[in-house]
Amino acid sequence: MVCEKSKILVFGATGYLGKYMVKASVSMGHPTYAYVRPVNPDAKPSKLQQHRELESLGVTIFQGELDEHETMVAALKQVDVVISTLAVPQHLEQFVPSEFGNEVDRVSGLPPFQALLENKKKVRRATEAAGIPFTYVSANSFAAYFVDYLLHPHERTQHVSIYGNGDAKAVLNFEEDVAAYTIRASVDPRVCNRVIIYRPPGNIVSQLDLVSSWEKKTGTKLQRTHIPEQDIIELSESLPFPENIPVAILHNIFIKGDQVSFELTANDLEASALYPDYKYTSVDKLLDLCLVNPPKPKRAAFA
Repeated sequence: MVCEKSKILVFGATGYLGKYMVKASVSMGHPTYAYVRPVNPDAKPSKLQQHRELESLGVTIFQGELDEHETMVAALKQVDVVISTLAVPQHLEQFVPSEFGNEVDRVSGLPPFQALLENKKKVRRATEAAGIPFTYVSANSFAAYFVDYLLHPHERTQHVSIYGNGDAKAVLNFEEDVAAYTIRASVDPRVCNRVIIYRPPGNIVSQLDLVSSWEKKTGTKLQRTHIPEQDIIELSESLPFPENIPVAILHNIFIKGDQVSFELTANDLEASALYPDYKYTSVDKLLDLCLVNPPKPKRAAFA
């Protein structure tokens, strides 16, 4: 007897991470649904194309605004799992909220970033208080995005900026792997009401590690400019909201090294250990891809 696949609904399905999530869900055979803003026939061609792409994958589309309660409830009643990839946390059998970053209950940051962490904590506590089964995903950093941001592989630049001394370790996970792990975890009873952390050993690198590897692969010596930690702190204090948020995030990831600031214990769930059969893309392999056809992420994802 074939086990029936869970029906998965993705919020933010046309966004940066949402597109990966939809493709991963479809590829694993799940009936996949997307909740998207209504699109009129006279909408921008890019919006119409996004809908056509979803339809071509066999995705069922629900159109509605986030404040249309009845429309949203009607969609939720038809699925088993809800995954939110919206830029700001929003609201079944399982809820995977909009996190996909640091493990919010175990890290802290400069005030602009700390405010985001506190917001995510509130969503966690509200979810738990409501008795909704959940999976919290700590995916750390998107590898294609930050490799592009730090190394500019499309441009083959001769110069790179190093935040702080460059020694702090970060966890850079390829976006396709983040989506694949998330779809697996969302229907895995072992992860229900738990936090799952994406920290594959091949993806723990410092900025200096990244730059050195890229220099070896390209045969090019890069000029490095170090940006002092104090400059980043002062920028986070002087820039207006929301421009101060990316600066505070850079500090947390690449200067403070918060993504590996705590040890994983036997009680923690780590994705590559939980799903050893899945062959993730290491940072080294991603750099090899960048030599031939580097991914071009949307810069808006960082903001």
